[in-house]
Formats: sequence, C-alpha cells, structure tokens
Amino acid sequence: METRVPATGSVRLAILDDHELLLDSLSTWISQNAPDFDLVLTAPTWFELVQSDQFPTDLVLLDFQLQEPVSIEARVRTCRAAGAKVIVLTSLDTEEARERALEAGAAAFLSKALPLADVMDAARQVMGMQASGEPVREWRPLPSGARRPPRPKLSVSEREALSLYVAGRSTAQVASEMHVQYETAKTYLRRVREKYAKTGRPASTKTDLIRRAAEDGYLQ
Repeated sequence: METRVPATGSVRLAILDDHELLLDSLSTWISQNAPDFDLVLTAPTWFELVQSDQFPTDLVLLDFQLQEPVSIEARVRTCRAAGAKVIVLTSLDTEEARERALEAGAAAFLSKALPLADVMDAARQVMGMQASGEPVREWRPLPSGARRPPRPKLSVSEREALSLYVAGRSTAQVASEMHVQYETAKTYLRRVREKYAKTGRPASTKTDLIRRAAEDGYLQ
C-alpha cells in the first residue's frame, strides 16, 4: 500500500523508541523544529504502537534495537502492510543490520548519531517533500574551546537529581534512587530550572535541561 502525503502537507508521524530520554528529546525537537510533521504518536513499546488508535501513521521512526522479542523484519513489515513508511534509527550501524532493515521494506536506515535536522530531511525525502530551509536548534554540548556560559550554583542534591533525570530517570525514579519523597525530588528539579533561568540560560523543557546538563558536564 502506498502512503500519500496529506493535502495539508503535514505528515502524521509516529516514533517508537524504548529509551525514555531519547523519545522525549526527539518528540520535543520535532514539535519545535519540524512543523511539516504532525507527531501524533510516541511509544516506548511495539505493542503500544500498534495498539494505538493513531496507528497507522504516514511515517514511523523505528528504533532498530528493542528489548521486546519482535524482530526488526516483523516490525517493519507490519508497518508497511498497514500503509506506513518506515525509517529505522539505530546505534547499531552495521551492514548486517542495514541489510535486514532495508530488505524488510524500510525506506531508510539512519544512525542515531546524525543531527536531527538531517534525520528529518531524510524523512522529507522519503515522503516526497522538499527539504526544509528553516534554521533549527540542536541540543549539543558546546564545542571544545568555546566560551563557557555562567553556571548556576547547584547544591549536591540538586546536582544528583539533575544527573539522574537527564540520564533517563523519571521524577519518581529520581526520588527512589535518592531515597527522598517524590515532591522533594520534584522540588530539586524545579530549583535547578529556576537557577538556570536566573543565569540567563532557561531550561523550562526537559530537552532544554538536557542541553544545559550537557553544556555543564552533568550529562554522562
């Protein structure tokens, strides 16, 4: 079945990735920087994706490696049979993995190391759209030798909460690992955001907070 771009030019997009941090970052970046894509579905598991009322979408960004016992071939073929095109994103960039994904029917096989702007331009190409010429914002550590912006003075607990949160833990998991109440962990993270805002480096979203943590060496 051939996928058609909607008349509005907005492609209905789904993302499947079982890494919470990456899923959240991808979602935020696309929502802010790729208005020609309508992100209607994000899922951390295969079964949540296919059981969603939003499935199938026009395009699925699919993580190659999942902890679930469903092969990449089965996942790609199911999406294709439902009418969705598939781009496989992976940190396992090998010829064998590439061949498996493409032979199953994936339209593209891309490394997760690529800038998201390049990933979305590849998505536009897959969907027969023009590449975006709009400037975009990437969250990346500052290049070596760049002038460092002012760092807020974080307490030991605030630094620990920040490090755990940007490493992929939920607020509840941060509280559990720090052996504090949920509201206490939430307060630590709120204070971190407030302190960054006071230095002129706002971190209101999780993606912004990841960026600040990367700039200041908290992202391991």
